[in-house]
Amino acid sequence: MMRLALLVFFLSIAFDGWAQSWPSRPIRMIVPLSPGGFADVPGRILAARLSGLLGYNVFVAKSAPDGYTLLFTGTPHVISAWIYKKLPYDPLKDFEPVALVASGPYVLVVNPQLPVHSVRELIAAAKAQPGKIDYASSGNGSAQHLVSALFASMAGIELNHVPYKGSAPAMQDLLGGQVKVSFAGIPNVLPHVKAGRLRALAVSTPQRSPDLPDVPTVAEAGVLGYQATLWLNLAAPAGTPGEIVQRIYAETVKALRDAELQQSFRAAGVEASPMNPQELAGFMRGEYEKWGKVVRATGATVN
Repeated sequence: MMRLALLVFFLSIAFDGWAQSWPSRPIRMIVPLSPGGFADVPGRILAARLSGLLGYNVFVAKSAPDGYTLLFTGTPHVISAWIYKKLPYDPLKDFEPVALVASGPYVLVVNPQLPVHSVRELIAAAKAQPGKIDYASSGNGSAQHLVSALFASMAGIELNHVPYKGSAPAMQDLLGGQVKVSFAGIPNVLPHVKAGRLRALAVSTPQRSPDLPDVPTVAEAGVLGYQATLWLNLAAPAGTPGEIVQRIYAETVKALRDAELQQSFRAAGVEASPMNPQELAGFMRGEYEKWGKVVRATGATVN
């Protein structure tokens, strides 16, 4: 079974009117991803806006649907069902969508030792030596892996996947030149791009990043139709009352309107991107199906 480091944030949210009896105790927000990763940092920022925090181990999918346990997760949530054969929960059926919180791009970067300066040049180099160019990811079946696999598939090239145990060692070897290519989050690559230690070829989203305005999107660079977005959301256990879901959504939107929070999110490589529960349900279904196709095409599994 997947072993996750769970960070739990206790939130005290004051609601009025109908909800005077709720909440009557702290709310737990669980971030089931690596500490310091792309979900952990924005999760801490959001939690700080809503209230204090405290660590605790708990599995949200089996928690009571009473509005006192929330999941803060993202893209890997819908990927997990495809790569873990024995996952003990359904990422869609076992959760109530609450709010899309933030989204952002991955950046396609290369070590300068690889003599390519554009996506077209990378594709040409890969076609000239199929399977000889390595790309790094934070692990087999990770979002980094599948974003890269989708790129290779749509570009019609073969790259060699080198999975690491986390994004930090992957970045270390990318900088050292042991691997030459990776898709990574903006906060992880921006200092190295500015210093010339990495070369940014494209961003994965449909729009360019304000942090890298001169870097084209993958689609602009020649792989038409390509897009992959890093996204983060709040969810609750299935069966959580609709009134509570709507209240949490409303409070989240208020938090996301805060200028200081928005600035902190940008520093973490994402933009506040509120989406209501109904819209989020459709969005997650689409992402679930999209990444399922990529997993089937790559054959990526973990257990």
